[in-house]
Amino acid sequence: MDGGDDKGPVPADNPAPRSAVVVNPVKVADLDEFRRTVDGALAAAGWPAPAWYETTVEDPGRGQAGEAVRAGAEVVFACGGDGTVRACVTALAGTDVALAVLPQGTGNLLAANLGLANELAAGLEVAVERGRRRLDVGAVGEQSFAVMAGMGFDAQMLDATSETTKQRIGWPAYLVGAAKHLRDRPMRVAIRLDGGPSLRRRARSVLVANVGRLQGGVRLLADAEPDDGWFDVAVLTPRTLGHWLAMAWALVRRRGSVPRMEVFRARKVVITSNRAQPRQLDGDLIDPGRSLTAEIRPRALWLCVPRPQRDPDLSVDAGAAAERGERLVEEARRE
Repeated sequence: MDGGDDKGPVPADNPAPRSAVVVNPVKVADLDEFRRTVDGALAAAGWPAPAWYETTVEDPGRGQAGEAVRAGAEVVFACGGDGTVRACVTALAGTDVALAVLPQGTGNLLAANLGLANELAAGLEVAVERGRRRLDVGAVGEQSFAVMAGMGFDAQMLDATSETTKQRIGWPAYLVGAAKHLRDRPMRVAIRLDGGPSLRRRARSVLVANVGRLQGGVRLLADAEPDDGWFDVAVLTPRTLGHWLAMAWALVRRRGSVPRMEVFRARKVVITSNRAQPRQLDGDLIDPGRSLTAEIRPRALWLCVPRPQRDPDLSVDAGAAAERGERLVEEARRE
């Protein structure tokens, strides 16, 4: 199901779109101050005050975003970590309501692909400047993802990374989690692409990607485009510490092929392992399992992106947007 036509979810002649904020209160140090800043910045941009919805342990954001849609919101701000953003993606996919990201977690994967750090000003500016893009969305059962799904090492790394370490040093904490599993044995997997014959590999990780950046902004899949109707499927097969180092060096250099990594393209991917594996969607852990099935939903999600919004790299102009956003927030705080 697509998310409407390419004219955008908010008409250009509408100077005051209705909005809502879905916020994880655990991720915000001072929720009252945060709310005043957001309300003030949107008011300074000529927007009406947004509706506010707080997530809960039982519902990390999907129900709240759905309620915002039913109440008439045209833009929904997802404020929190990967779980909050992914829950909003699931709720908004297939609607004409745009998603804007206000990252507050320590490793927000969609925010990393937008070039947004934990900068409130940048996220607000991206929304009010009206850059919009329709993204493909991946579906795993009733759950959705915008960046990538993974099975194996990537999910092990997330599981091994403590919240305390993330809060202390940010995204490099994932490197600490990764180091704990570099020498683990590979999994035996069968990978079926669009119903074709099974590809059998001894892999450490299989990633089904819509967008190519990992935590910290590392570009794993240079050719991945968010709206081409295809997944880029990366199969990682390092077996030694040397293999891992060679992969890391290739990613840092950002040119040429990455050793011990095969890349395929497909619209439906079925991964089956010989034993239960950790699994993740957009950096958010889901229950372990022996299989993972992902299907593409072409151009199903409207996303607020930095301009120019048609560039293959979603993070273009993010730095300049952050500078403009600081002026917007400062103006709001003077009110």
